[in-house]
Amino acid sequence: MTYQQTLDFLYQQLPMFQRVGEAGYKPGLERTEALAAAMGNPERQLRCVHVAGTNGKGSSSNLLAAILQAADYKVGLYTSPHLREFTERIKVNGQDLAPGYLVQWVARWRGLFDEAQPSFFEMCVALCFAYFAEQQVDVAVVEVGLGGRLDSTNIIRPLVSLITNISLDHQNLLGETLPLIAAEKAGIIKPGVPAIISQTQPEVADVFRQKAAAEGGPLLFADARFHVELQQEPAPDESTQRLRVLRDEVLYLDDLELALAGDYQRLNLPGVLAVVEELRGQGFAISEAAVREGLRDVRRLTGFRGRWTILGRKPLVVCDTGHNEAGIRFITGQLARLPYRQLHIVLGVVNDKDVRKMLALLPREATYYFCQALIPRALPAEELAERAAALGLMGRAYGLVPAAVAAARAAAAADDVVFIGGSTFVVAEIEEL
Repeated sequence: MTYQQTLDFLYQQLPMFQRVGEAGYKPGLERTEALAAAMGNPERQLRCVHVAGTNGKGSSSNLLAAILQAADYKVGLYTSPHLREFTERIKVNGQDLAPGYLVQWVARWRGLFDEAQPSFFEMCVALCFAYFAEQQVDVAVVEVGLGGRLDSTNIIRPLVSLITNISLDHQNLLGETLPLIAAEKAGIIKPGVPAIISQTQPEVADVFRQKAAAEGGPLLFADARFHVELQQEPAPDESTQRLRVLRDEVLYLDDLELALAGDYQRLNLPGVLAVVEELRGQGFAISEAAVREGLRDVRRLTGFRGRWTILGRKPLVVCDTGHNEAGIRFITGQLARLPYRQLHIVLGVVNDKDVRKMLALLPREATYYFCQALIPRALPAEELAERAAALGLMGRAYGLVPAAVAAARAAAAADDVVFIGGSTFVVAEIEEL
């Protein structure tokens, strides 16, 4: 098969949650364990950092990979979903998986897939472990796909587990309350393995305490040790932020440049720094210079994009992949601080989110350009426009993402702001990203 034929096989033959939703979700570890065993259990050759959470796990994973790369380690990074190209999911030192490797690997194991009937995600996880083992990475940063306890990535025994923010998302699969969702995320906590929680949230803190106690491993709430402050308010069109970090109330890092501009990154950073500290304690040589370089150059080192990314100026054009209630809340807070004459919002969502709660957070004074991504899960633009109008959000349905983006750009004056988001899949279809 060619590369494109291989992708067609993967997308068409294996159920894919990102495209079809719940029908593509196969909870449980049995199939992943069977795939890994057939391939010689490559995951057992790896030293891993395991990262879960509702919001922030992708950013935290990329930041950790960048810091480790800056410290001269060979780093595997597994994240999902991809924005443009499948091979973005699996990187070694910032380089995407080679398409030729994917073609050969799928051809080699296609008979196993026919027999085991894995999900798309289970296949991806087996692929990443096989590739990282073959590449002999020094460390692999592995992001959970969905949940934690029953996620395919959870067959690893990591050096340290990191859990970021917990908020309402995928309630139909993970539970209707924050404690139930936290319990699923806490499933990555392993016997005797240190666990780090980025953000202390009173509603779920005891869930993590109880799980860590049951597994006999140390637990740290990172924001109790590390306090992150904005050192200076960035200009609206800046794509970085300068921070000051206190450790146990003593200055730890001053004038720290973070190349990810979203406010929510200041919630992720304590967890990242706590993982670095834990890895140092396990023998990793990670200097302060490496930390600074990784945070400053994360986009270059890992190719990370899509989180509060500035696409243009005059008008200011920004995109963000935030796609649930908590993510939209941070985005609207960020938008509220931007100076503009008029705000234009290009918006698309998937049909299994709590769309009403998301829409209720958005500013009514904006002009909306409703769209839908090219995936089956996308809520039709016309239906989104109707739901939005019922809540006082006025605009037009433009169908496809490029048409909505083009309309917003054409309508915006130099002193306006254009925001594009609502779904990872909307951001993925922005041509200039």
